[in-house]
Amino acid sequence: MRWRVSAFDVLLALLGVFLLYLVVPNVGPVLRAARSGAGTQGTFTADRLNCVRHPGHTACNWQGAFRSDDGTLTRPDVFLYGGAGGLTAGTRTRARDVGRSGQVYRPAGSHEWILSGLLGLGGLFLFLKGSGLLGLARPTRASVAASR
Repeated sequence: MRWRVSAFDVLLALLGVFLLYLVVPNVGPVLRAARSGAGTQGTFTADRLNCVRHPGHTACNWQGAFRSDDGTLTRPDVFLYGGAGGLTAGTRTRARDVGRSGQVYRPAGSHEWILSGLLGLGGLFLFLKGSGLLGLARPTRASVAASR
């Protein structure tokens, strides 16, 4: 019996690979960000507030400098992940660096692992479905007729 691979199946597999390409390189930092004690502890100094406006929603994050507690690590131009609540320009707050480019996190941890996990699972499912590895591929009409 021959199995048919449609253009739609190929598109699903490619979309799955793309989602995995986005998620997999960030797995380590996302997991470290989820744990409240992970990463290099230090202080974030707020410099300027950057806001992005979407229809019906505005998201704001502080940009500033991070310095580790022992003074060995300084990152002059990073964003503080986790919203803008309670800060003003020049305010210092506890933060931690988990190795993510351009970002430091508040000490309490992050829930971004949830979205990353869902995107990773979705990408894996789309890849397996589109490539036929899930066993859900459809046989061609000719192969069904021949098997009868």
